[in-house]
Amino acid sequence: MTRLIADSGSTKTDWALIDNGVCVSRVQTCGFNPYMQSVDEMVSALLDTSLKLLSAKGVQGVCFYGAGCTPGEKSESVADALRAVFGNGCAVEVQSDMVGAARSLCGDGEGIACILGTGSNSCLWDGHAIVANVPPLGFILGDEGSGANLGKLLIGNVLKGQMPQEIADALLEELGMDTAAIIERVYRRPFPNRWLASLSPFIARHLHHEAVRQMVKEAFIAFFRRNVLNYGREDLPVGCVGSVAFHYQELLREAAGKLGLTIGSIAQSPMEGLITFHK
Repeated sequence: MTRLIADSGSTKTDWALIDNGVCVSRVQTCGFNPYMQSVDEMVSALLDTSLKLLSAKGVQGVCFYGAGCTPGEKSESVADALRAVFGNGCAVEVQSDMVGAARSLCGDGEGIACILGTGSNSCLWDGHAIVANVPPLGFILGDEGSGANLGKLLIGNVLKGQMPQEIADALLEELGMDTAAIIERVYRRPFPNRWLASLSPFIARHLHHEAVRQMVKEAFIAFFRRNVLNYGREDLPVGCVGSVAFHYQELLREAAGKLGLTIGSIAQSPMEGLITFHK
């Protein structure tokens, strides 16, 4: 069977073509989010030239994992777009990015799966399905330990004088913005979460400063306390996927250890695990 696997966010989508259990091609296209795009808009985006190269090979099935693909209307709209491109005879499965992370990290075993990227999320996985999920609530009310959360903490600490002057000066010089411009960017322009998450490379470059290091570690502790510990399964390994989990994994492990949790696998992307799962 020839099958496409997709791991999609609002910004980009990674595709892998599996033919008889072997990954034969991988491409990256724009992202998809049914909360932000209509079926027609998704169909138009799916007809990207690079994706046509994959569809030309006779795809028989598509497994799509995506942000915003909640059960019901939203996941069905993505399924409709996929059928419009690949044909009604193509077997289509649409799942949330959280299911994708759980299948990638835990496979058919029990575990706790976490996403730490621009946003954050977690779930308790029984080997077949999500049995518990603490709502992530977004970067204003939740998303602890995410890139957006780290950026928000950094900006807030700098503007309130809670960071060493060296860090504050370096950040404001790099941004080329004053307080008013930062407030404008966060509160009045689109996708503030993405902009805040874009500050993660600055944070990573300054981890040698104790104030920055402690800020990141405390954010991860908050993530585990407010999300993972709610499952009451400290006996299970905690797997993490996402750019923040991958690039800050030393501090992530320190934070988990402080709370008696054991970190399992950490991956930058769920795709490798999904390829293995679907083989």
